[in-house]
Amino acid sequence: MTGFDVIGDVHGHADRLRNLLALMGYGERYGVWSHPTRTAVFVGDLIDRGAGQLETLRLVRAMVAAGSAQIVLGNHEFNAVAYATHHPERDDYCRPHNEKHTSQHEAFLSDVAFGSPLHRSIIEWFMTIPLWLDLGGLRVVHACWSADHIEHLETQTGPGNPLTERIVIDATTEDTPTHDAIETVLKGPEVHLDGVRYLDKDGHPRDHARLRWWDSEATTLRSAVLIEEATQLRDEHGRPLDELPDRPLSDSEIQVYTEPDPVLFGHYWWRKENAEPVNPRATCLDFSVAKGGVLRAYRWDGEHEIDEHKFVDC
Repeated sequence: MTGFDVIGDVHGHADRLRNLLALMGYGERYGVWSHPTRTAVFVGDLIDRGAGQLETLRLVRAMVAAGSAQIVLGNHEFNAVAYATHHPERDDYCRPHNEKHTSQHEAFLSDVAFGSPLHRSIIEWFMTIPLWLDLGGLRVVHACWSADHIEHLETQTGPGNPLTERIVIDATTEDTPTHDAIETVLKGPEVHLDGVRYLDKDGHPRDHARLRWWDSEATTLRSAVLIEEATQLRDEHGRPLDELPDRPLSDSEIQVYTEPDPVLFGHYWWRKENAEPVNPRATCLDFSVAKGGVLRAYRWDGEHEIDEHKFVDC
């Protein structure tokens, strides 16, 4: 193999994935897509939202089994596992079956009956997926490469760094080191907003937000958090605010990636018109295919910095 083709969040868009693979020179033979000299790498979030849930899973599982692809776990796969795993200390599932969680999982559950043999087979496969990949000069993770959190998870995983049932239980129990690690690696680091509140894209109230961990210049609360420009901010008394405080972030809040190997990730739902600038050491491949955007890949050939001319969109 001469290189890796890292593919962003697919979210059940099997047709778009097939088109992207064909565009990059992959072909299908005996039901498996492969390239004569390259390996595909998926950043996770294969499921939820799109219409081709089962076809996406069939295609990617076949590639991984044949060795023509690798994959890291996304937060949607983790959520599916937690939704199917009993929490022994709460007499409930690790991800409770409430209206919010079920609606987020609706596209997958409509195609895969909960508790069916097919569902159990998929959950078992999700449990084998690595939480991150270090490919020798290139790193791949779903949301954030955080060395401290990955170091903790390495003490909890087995060979290949997949989930275990203990990790799932601890990761869905607040105030545990594993909860903090999984939240950061699969969903991204967050910071509290000093009493400011807002409604997220699903209408849920929030008093914290994701951080631009890839941006070395994002050192204040106002510059570092990820909140859409049109979002209405309110103070602790419900009064509208024009912007966040511009206070400096503390050393414990800043999680900028400074390591030499480039890292590719997904999760953050960019659109071409408002995408973050490409960071030569850490950049995102999720370009909102599930919201009318594109499915994006990056073709890595050993370079030490991300080359903005090597992205492929479909």
